[in-house]
Amino acid sequence: MSDGPIDLHTHSSVSDGTETPTQLVRAAVEAGLGTVALTDHDSTAGWHEAFAAAAGTGLTVIPGMELSTNWGPASVHVLAYLFDPNNGDIVAETARIRDGRLHRAEQIVERIAADYDLTWDDVLAESSDGTTLGRPHIADALVRKGFVPNRTAAFESILHWRGGYYVKYYAPSPVEGVRTIVAAGGVAVLAHPVTSNKYRPMDDTVIRQLVDVGLFGLELDHRDNTVEGKVRLRTLAKKFGLELTGSSDYHGEGKPNRLAENTTSPEVLAKLVARGTGSAPFVG
Repeated sequence: MSDGPIDLHTHSSVSDGTETPTQLVRAAVEAGLGTVALTDHDSTAGWHEAFAAAAGTGLTVIPGMELSTNWGPASVHVLAYLFDPNNGDIVAETARIRDGRLHRAEQIVERIAADYDLTWDDVLAESSDGTTLGRPHIADALVRKGFVPNRTAAFESILHWRGGYYVKYYAPSPVEGVRTIVAAGGVAVLAHPVTSNKYRPMDDTVIRQLVDVGLFGLELDHRDNTVEGKVRLRTLAKKFGLELTGSSDYHGEGKPNRLAENTTSPEVLAKLVARGTGSAPFVG
């Protein structure tokens, strides 16, 4: 692996980031990162562009994805690293999730349009070809139309699940998600699992089920995790032998998160790379 800070959670315009994979890699190099993971939502479409952009830079790119899962009424995201992108189950599941996101986004826009001057074309204008289209693109359209000042305000008002326009979408359970990632040779880490007012806390029984199907770690250092939640994550890691990661969850200008504001230790990265068998890091 390259020397320098390690950021294992970033997004490009393939999902809901504002920078192309090439621009994201350039930003990572400018930020002085040694390793960055590209983890777009339910998509690997940006991997090869990121590898090409990293060539000759000295930056290591970890191929990854943020897999959507649902646990009861709660959304739970699982970071997947170093899996085989051609694995049949991964390909089928992510295609089903993306299709669900698309139709859900259309339904949300239809509901919003009853009260605001917003069209589906407005949302499409905020995306690019191959994008995993979702609520962030609706948020961007609402910003461009002047209904809200930024994405955060959109999610705290019109797009909030209590806002009256929310629609749920298909996703597998966390256990099914982790099992699928591991079966594809990948490494699974629960993303920001203790954020305030967003996720229903998973009890020890559920964590045990995830460990039993191959969960590798927990994303500890993330700006949205609460102080109390981090204490719980450390306890869970010790109890179940899980690794702890840290990441920015960078989205370009889509969120205030900055590259390397939270990072992962070289020791944990080495264990992650040793565990993954479906694909390999790209060393630029």
